[in-house]
Amino acid sequence: MKRPRFLPDNMTLLLLGVVTLASLFPARGAVASGFDHLSVGMIALLFFMHGAKLSRQAVIAGLTHWRLHLLVMACTFAIFPLIGLALKPLLLTLITPELYIGILFLCVLPSTVQSSIAFTSVARGNVPAAICSASLSNMLGIFLTPLLVSLVVVAHGESHSSLDAMLKIVCQLLLPFVAGQLVRPWLQAWMEKYASTLTMVDQSSILLVVYVAFSEAVVQGLWQQLPPLMLASLLGISALMLAIIMTLTTIISRRLGFNKEDEITIVFCGSKKSLASGVPIAKVLFASHALGMVLLPLMLFHQLQLMVCAFMAQHYAKR
Repeated sequence: MKRPRFLPDNMTLLLLGVVTLASLFPARGAVASGFDHLSVGMIALLFFMHGAKLSRQAVIAGLTHWRLHLLVMACTFAIFPLIGLALKPLLLTLITPELYIGILFLCVLPSTVQSSIAFTSVARGNVPAAICSASLSNMLGIFLTPLLVSLVVVAHGESHSSLDAMLKIVCQLLLPFVAGQLVRPWLQAWMEKYASTLTMVDQSSILLVVYVAFSEAVVQGLWQQLPPLMLASLLGISALMLAIIMTLTTIISRRLGFNKEDEITIVFCGSKKSLASGVPIAKVLFASHALGMVLLPLMLFHQLQLMVCAFMAQHYAKR
């Protein structure tokens, strides 16, 4: 039976289910503490698998198209954060300061990998360049996102101290990632064979962190602090930011003389934000009581970008 087009993707449905579960049955006390410790181990496993899956050959092979990659990185780690900062006067009239921190965190995240490549392929763009840009973005994100959080986000709210955050990044994200890269030659064939099972492990890690984060937020009174009108405002803000960045990536790529295939790659890789990287990085960088508010803008933006990019990919494909 064909899946109805109006239904969100499976991961979004699972996220909605987990948020509902956390709202009705939040983890408390010893259970919450146990899940929190488990999520730390799951995040380390997640980044180990990211390292083992990332092809160094794909990154090296695509580096010759340096102008395209430089523009994608600039859009992801410079232009996007500047949009979040420039919109601050407007956003703080619509949402709370805690949600604005979540918006800023969203702005400094790396691009997605799978969906950026998939949409570029559907749109008949430069797929090898998309593979390189998306992979490079996620690799650099391990270093650049915490740095940008310390520069941009900490100025607007509390997160862990810089030293504490860097130690956690090294222990929970960087070391597992490097270990995965080192053992990739021995694990590559096995990971390709069991790719679907490993995808479930990836998703389980994200879902566990989201459940723990929203349990804490619900116990702290999340839904009393977040009326439906503010949730609608947050969705509108996500749509506005996505429209701005997609328009800018299109205009800049054309002004710089890129062909249509490269333009498609720049638009899809430069406008996307990674839920898979964002959830574990937020877990490391932010205090437990703030995590629900920080992740909510990312979850809304994630679903919106998939819907809009699916439409745009079909539009490009018809050219």
